[in-house]
Formats: sequence, C-alpha cells, structure tokens
Amino acid sequence: MTRRLPGLEHVEGNRYREDPGLAYEDFRVGDVYEHWPGRTVTETDNIWFTNLTMNTHPLHFDHNYAANTEFGQPLVNSTLTLALVVGMCVRSTSQRAIANLGFDKITIPHPVFAGDTLYAETEVIGKRPSKSRPETGFVKVTHTGRNQNGQPVMLITRSFLATRRGRSVAAAMRDRKP
Repeated sequence: MTRRLPGLEHVEGNRYREDPGLAYEDFRVGDVYEHWPGRTVTETDNIWFTNLTMNTHPLHFDHNYAANTEFGQPLVNSTLTLALVVGMCVRSTSQRAIANLGFDKITIPHPVFAGDTLYAETEVIGKRPSKSRPETGFVKVTHTGRNQNGQPVMLITRSFLATRRGRSVAAAMRDRKP
C-alpha cells in the first residue's frame, strides 16, 4: 500500500516527488491559509531591487533625502513588497496554477522599511469551474502581507487558473523515470 504524504506525489516504490500546492477542488471560499516562513527585508534587497527595476525615486536609496520626508528613512520599494508577499503565497496557493490571470486591486496601508519582517496569509474569496477548459477552474484570493507588528502592509486581490486534481506537472511526470 502506498503512503499518502502531503505535498508529495508517489513515483514508485519508496520514491516520491514534491508536488506542493492545491488543486482546484481543494479551494473553499472563506478558507484562510497562513504562509510560513516570513521574510526579513534587508537594505540590500531594497537597493538591488530598486536598481534592477530602474526605479530612480530617491526615497528608496538616498538616506539623506529620505530623512527629510515624513518617513524619516528609506522606504522599501512597494513592488518588492508585492513580489515578496505574492511569492510567499505561491507554494500553497498557485504552485499548480496554469496561469496568473491578474491583480485586481493592490493597496498599501502601511510602509515597509529595511529590517521589517513580512508574513503573509491568503483568503479564498471566489472560485468557479472553467467552461472552456474542464480540467481547470478560476480561483480568486486576497493576499495580505503584514509586518512583524501585525500591521497590514499590502492587500492584493488576485486571480489564477488552477488545475484540477491529477493535472499537475508532477502528476504528468509520474511515469517518467528519474
């Protein structure tokens, strides 16, 4: 008898392949998933990301400029916060998704600073089967990023196309030999 191990797909014998994430059938409106671990944002993260994305606003990398703003220090680039919060949520929500369909709403209720640790959670707010692709379904979620003090720093409403059970890449590779 084959053991069923969470997040693993049986390959053969005592060999398993990682297959994290939820299938369309697993999502229930109203469920909330707490994602782990959190992520501390460093000054280096912020400067590299700001330069990588060519965001030239001095509030992200000029300490003297930032000291003279209402924040008194550099802000973490909000698109870095977006990337981190969504990234923390992927493994258990959209790891099996076929496509990210969009970000309907993004709000930033509190600034993020270097040294803050971010945590994320996801609430399922909607789902429906696809009419044109019966092996999939649409899932709508709200991701909430919070800092170490529990303050919400980012709220994201997002939709993705989820696969039905047995349709993941790992399931498709089941018969492939390593």
